[in-house]
Amino acid sequence: MDYLLDLLKIILPAGAVLYGMYLVVISFLSKDREKMLVELKTQNTQVILPIRLQAAERLCLLLERITPNNLVRRANPSQFSASELHPMLLSEVREEFNHNLSQQVYFSEETWEAVRRAVEEVTTIINLSRQSLDGEASGMELAKAIFAQSLERKNDAINFALKQVKSEIQLYF
Repeated sequence: MDYLLDLLKIILPAGAVLYGMYLVVISFLSKDREKMLVELKTQNTQVILPIRLQAAERLCLLLERITPNNLVRRANPSQFSASELHPMLLSEVREEFNHNLSQQVYFSEETWEAVRRAVEEVTTIINLSRQSLDGEASGMELAKAIFAQSLERKNDAINFALKQVKSEIQLYF
């Protein structure tokens, strides 16, 4: 019995010391892991943030370029008939959108959906303007119809998409 009591006197303090060391090591390892995660996030932010900013710039540029006023002005409508200008404008919108499809990776689903709706809205404006004219209309008449449709709809989809992109970027600053 004395032997068992002496053994407990040795084992219990040794067990307490081992348990204490275990807690210290676990605590040290978890703090070290947290520190590594913070460093990784910081490095990731230094790499990703400039790319996200560039993507936001490209989306804003896309939205500004497909604004009906800017789109028509770049096309020089006086040189074309309405039947020639219509597919040219639609092609321009599609090319701009397709050129920037990869930017959706850097934005939320809601923001990308707003951009997509803005592109669809511009396409709708162009198509409705073309449908309101006769087959022999000039490019200038189509341009006027597009401007009228644009004023009627107030470019809400484009403005909303621009606000979405800007507000999402503001989250990082």
